[in-house]
Amino acid sequence: MEQSAIQIVRRLQEAGFEALFAGGCVRDQLNGQSPQDYDIATSATPDQILTIFGKGEQIGAHFGVILVREKGHHFEIATFREDGDYSDGRRPNSVLFTTAERDALRRDFTVNGMFYDPVGETLIDFVSGQSDLRSKLIRAIGDPFDRFSEDHLRLLRAIRFATVLDFEIEEATWRAIKSLAATVATLPSERVREELDKIWKHPNRLKGFDLLAGSGLMEVLLPEVLELRGCEQPAQWHPEGDVYVHTRLMLSLLPPDASLPLVLSTLFHDIAKPDTFFFDEEAGRIRFNGHDKLGAEKTSQILKRLKYSNHVIDAVVEAVLVHMKFKDVTKMRKAKLKRFMARENFNDELELHRVDCLGSNGNLENYQFLIDKAVEFSSEPLMPPPFLSGKDLIARGLNPGPEFKTLLSEAQDLQLEGNLQTREDSLDWLDARITR
Repeated sequence: MEQSAIQIVRRLQEAGFEALFAGGCVRDQLNGQSPQDYDIATSATPDQILTIFGKGEQIGAHFGVILVREKGHHFEIATFREDGDYSDGRRPNSVLFTTAERDALRRDFTVNGMFYDPVGETLIDFVSGQSDLRSKLIRAIGDPFDRFSEDHLRLLRAIRFATVLDFEIEEATWRAIKSLAATVATLPSERVREELDKIWKHPNRLKGFDLLAGSGLMEVLLPEVLELRGCEQPAQWHPEGDVYVHTRLMLSLLPPDASLPLVLSTLFHDIAKPDTFFFDEEAGRIRFNGHDKLGAEKTSQILKRLKYSNHVIDAVVEAVLVHMKFKDVTKMRKAKLKRFMARENFNDELELHRVDCLGSNGNLENYQFLIDKAVEFSSEPLMPPPFLSGKDLIARGLNPGPEFKTLLSEAQDLQLEGNLQTREDSLDWLDARITR
């Protein structure tokens, strides 16, 4: 990819135009990381770019951006520009093609505002980005209030870059984020979700969580999470503290490669505890009766608000709904336990249970029980094809109805528990069962 990008820059330069690597790829290379893509900025206009490369896709003609394919890779080539006024808090009303220096000054953060000439092997830094990169600082270019007022998404991008790069946010930039946090409410839910997901999926997600909370962005985007603060829990089961502390601790215990549904179910598994909190005077303890069911409903509302896919919503809501069932696994009949373990997202739900325990009383007995059962059951599918079907019931003169489900469920339970080991056994059982 890099060689293809260099070739594009070389062709633009040979045609008499200035052409440079721009933004994140320059930052990543200087930071010792391999860029995931290469953006190219040039003095050539969109029409001139299309003339040089023969064909390309105008993905942002208004902003001077052309998509060019080279050796199986896609590259965005953008004409140097400066932005006009912003009226919607997201995109400029107009752009003016300009110089590399003016282009750098309209970008978001200094570490993203550098250029690099891969042909001449020269760094072009008009915004002191290299210095901030060495100091591990996220600093807005120019006046941070202006940069964030132009594009409100930059508030979330600041948190995301601080998270994934493990940088600090420069003081004036941080003050502006806190001051303008409320403006993210104007952003499309899809763009908010995309930025949040990049934070949640990164191993350094706890830092992102804390920055969202400390900046005021969490209060605007996920106020339900902040309501966990001060919600006390029974000390004998939760010595770590309130529900917010417990949730935060669980985030810190997740594996680096935790799936998005696992992170989201960690965030929301106790989201309804403030709503269900009550002190049982007779028992002398705090209870949260039904917080799993109500939590699943609230989680669904939050995820729909952020326009998540049904696949993600279903997985997270189910994890929240069943997270309390793990306390009962040692009491489950073999058939019920197998059904429980055979569900599509069980592995994520088991990991949620693990960090739930580690983030509270530390008791992993049920977790270990399930690990042992997974080994015990590993010699065959948890849910093998059933020996009986509705056709077998119809062949015996039964009419489809509620009794079908009862009989088939009973037969499958006996099969899962090893009491029926062949189809012939099952048919004999069925004959005896329907003649009772």
